[in-house]
Amino acid sequence: MRHLSLLLCLILGSTPALAAEPPAVPGWQDYRDGKLASARQHFEEAAGAGDRVAAFNLAMLYWRGEAVATSKPKALYWLRKAAEQQLPQAEHALGILYENGDAVPKSLTRATYWFDRAANHGLIVAQIDLGTQFFLGRGAPQDYARAAYWYEKAAEQGDAGAQYLIASMYEYGHGVRRDLESAIRWYAKAGVQGDVAATLKAIELAKQISGQAL
Repeated sequence: MRHLSLLLCLILGSTPALAAEPPAVPGWQDYRDGKLASARQHFEEAAGAGDRVAAFNLAMLYWRGEAVATSKPKALYWLRKAAEQQLPQAEHALGILYENGDAVPKSLTRATYWFDRAANHGLIVAQIDLGTQFFLGRGAPQDYARAAYWYEKAAEQGDAGAQYLIASMYEYGHGVRRDLESAIRWYAKAGVQGDVAATLKAIELAKQISGQAL
C-alpha cells in the first residue's frame, strides 16, 4: 500500500508539474519560508476564489495537520475541488485514496477512474498507475494493449521506470507485437538514466539478436 502522506509531500514541495503555478498562488512563498499560518490564510482565500492549486495546497495542510488541526474530511473536500478543476496531481491523489480506502470507501474502479483522468492530463505517475491497473486487471478488465499504451506514454516523457516496463512489454510481446529492437531501445534509455538492470537487459538482447543473425 502506498502512503498518500509521502506522495502529497512530494507533490506540494517539488514536482515540476506544479513548479509553474505555485509562485502565482499567494502563500506559496510563505509556505516555503515556514510561515505556515500565513500560508494557510492565503491558501484559504485563493482556494475560496477558485484557485485549483491553492485548493490542493490547502488540502495538503489539512491532511498533514500543518497550521491547522488534521482533518481528512476537509482535506478531501479541497482535494475534490482541485480535482474537479482538472489539476492532475489532485486527480491522481484521489485515485490513491480510493485504491487504499483512505478517507473514502475502497474502490479500485474509482481509483482507475481518477488515474485515467490524471493520465489523460499528462501526469507521468498516473500514466504508470493506470497502465498497471490494466496490466493486472485491477479496477478495470485486464488489457495488456492499454497497459502498454500508458507505459509508453510515460516512457516518452522520460520516466526510467516506465521505459523499463514498456521495454519488457516489447521483449515478451505483452500488448504489443514482440519487437526486440524496440525492447533494446527502451532498456537502453532507462539504462542511460542509471538503471543498471536495464543496461544489462539491453546488452543481453543485443547479443541475442546478433546470435540469431549468424
